[in-house]
Amino acid sequence: MTRERAVLLGHLEAERKHVLAAVDGLDAANLTRAVAPSGWSIAQLLNHLTYDAEVFWGSAIIGGDEEAIGLIQDGWTAPVTSGAEAVERYRHWSRRTGAVLAEVDLDGPPRWWPSEDAFPFPPFADVRQCLLRLLLETATHAGHLDMAREGIDGHQYLVVE
Repeated sequence: MTRERAVLLGHLEAERKHVLAAVDGLDAANLTRAVAPSGWSIAQLLNHLTYDAEVFWGSAIIGGDEEAIGLIQDGWTAPVTSGAEAVERYRHWSRRTGAVLAEVDLDGPPRWWPSEDAFPFPPFADVRQCLLRLLLETATHAGHLDMAREGIDGHQYLVVE
């Protein structure tokens, strides 16, 4: 593993752990009730990270995974069955994407790109750009989860690195 890959994957894994730490110990009611002025719940944000980050960017675009391609949907509007299922789904797809990222060529092109009708943006030049997008998305929403969690019970996630 190159130093660059190790650093990028290390940061992504740290942000994934941050996401899970922010929701750890919350009961079903706090995982599924609205916590933001726009009305999203923690489970909805987890669905967003699952479908719009891990499934879309990681497994579908970077990995070309047919199952992931078939699951693409708007994570914000994906049905929330339970908070526990949203957490487990996020864990599952993070592991699947992690396996892809451990072996894919960062300089190579994405293995799949959606049609312009579905995603009207030009394809990224290489996997590295897709990985950076996944990392950015995960880190951004880890911060949102911190704010939501602090509002629920005062818990603060301290980052000291």
